[in-house]
Amino acid sequence: MNDMTQDEGSRLYINSLARGLQLLTAFNEHRPAMKLGDLAEAAGMTKSAAQRFAFTLVALGYLNKNETTKVYSLAPRSLEVGLRYLQTSALVKSANPYVHALNRACGETCIVAELDGHDVVYIARFPTHREMFVNMPIGMRLPVYCTATGRAILSRLPEATASALLEACERVPYTSETVTDLGRLNALLVEARGRGFAWANGEYYTGDINIAAAILAPNGKPVGAVNVSAPSTRWTLERAIAEIGPQVVETARAIGGANLSSG
Repeated sequence: MNDMTQDEGSRLYINSLARGLQLLTAFNEHRPAMKLGDLAEAAGMTKSAAQRFAFTLVALGYLNKNETTKVYSLAPRSLEVGLRYLQTSALVKSANPYVHALNRACGETCIVAELDGHDVVYIARFPTHREMFVNMPIGMRLPVYCTATGRAILSRLPEATASALLEACERVPYTSETVTDLGRLNALLVEARGRGFAWANGEYYTGDINIAAAILAPNGKPVGAVNVSAPSTRWTLERAIAEIGPQVVETARAIGGANLSSG
């Protein structure tokens, strides 16, 4: 998530709005439903503050409250903000037809992602019709340092900016294959600049090979990346690089030429 600390001292910053959003984002796959005390702890606020924000969010339809168990959970209306983003994103609109074509050509799950802080966020997805290795829903966040999408985007940023971003990441070894060494990561970015695409092999999910190319705005700024997820049960890394690499580069270039702006 974006680091907003620098803006919190501004007179324009509305702390109550920020705390309400903080309560909404306290829910995740590990905490799908919570009682008030747990919700307050997860959101980092007092129980009385959480009670006021939760009451308001229930009244607005963004939270559900089970009156018997007193458990809170997200309501369907909480999807609206994300849906509005997908409906208004120029990148999603431009990318969808090209990524769909890529999906049909390679037969594997194809994704578009954007950089957000130290993560990449999936904003478009066309799944494979074959057996799926992992579930990668729209809105999912993954670390920038150990994913092909993240490395593809970083490879198109100024080297100093990319290196600083990598250094700021908490580089957790999610699998035995996760690259966490800064020297090795910077070398992979150099390789990606040369190839025009990046790769990662089982670094977040064991057995998941991903190949990605940055999507560039007309001014050369990376605005996202297109990624193919290929399971190691059907692909080798060498074959994925040879066959999928050129396809993601071609797709990224087509999307970048479709009236994109750098924002």
